[in-house]
Amino acid sequence: MSKIKLTKGELKRQRDALKQFLRYLPTLQLKKQQLQMEILNQFNLLEEKRHLEAKQKNAIESWAGLLAEPGIDLSGWIRPGEIVCGAKNIAGVEVPLFERAEFGLPEYDLFIMPLWVDTAIEALRSVVALGEEISVLEKGIGILRQELRITTQRVNLFEKVKIPEAEESIRLIKIYLGDQMANAVGRSKIAKRKIEQAALEEAYA
Repeated sequence: MSKIKLTKGELKRQRDALKQFLRYLPTLQLKKQQLQMEILNQFNLLEEKRHLEAKQKNAIESWAGLLAEPGIDLSGWIRPGEIVCGAKNIAGVEVPLFERAEFGLPEYDLFIMPLWVDTAIEALRSVVALGEEISVLEKGIGILRQELRITTQRVNLFEKVKIPEAEESIRLIKIYLGDQMANAVGRSKIAKRKIEQAALEEAYA
């Protein structure tokens, strides 16, 4: 703790600072709780999406061998042209919110391509879109965790440093000012006794 001035002005400044810290701390604590809850919710959602992705991939494996047939190349039709995201405000933090993956219209010769291609494209696009959603969720969790780290540091700073320092400063200043007042009263009494003594001596001289 840095050296403080033992004055009435400093006492007021420390009291004002303590009042501000105590008023701001509950807001920080609430933000910390909100972030912790949202991170938990996002993790649960992420696990659901990963489970669904794995399920869809397993389903594709049953017919994935068909993709190796000559002339079958679906890669150009399952690559998203755009990932559309919105934003969600969580405890004052902007987090990306996946909305959809946009794909172009597949164009191929219906007489050449087998009938299962349409179904394959739809299934593969679903997996790709899920992958993009998972990526956005992971990014959002990263943002929330970073904000939680900063908020936790601030809560700790207020709880363990700023508030105890202000309380200790107030205690020291009050002790010092109390001592000064007691000394002043003591000096006043001594001076008064001296004046009274001088007056008595003068009266009997």
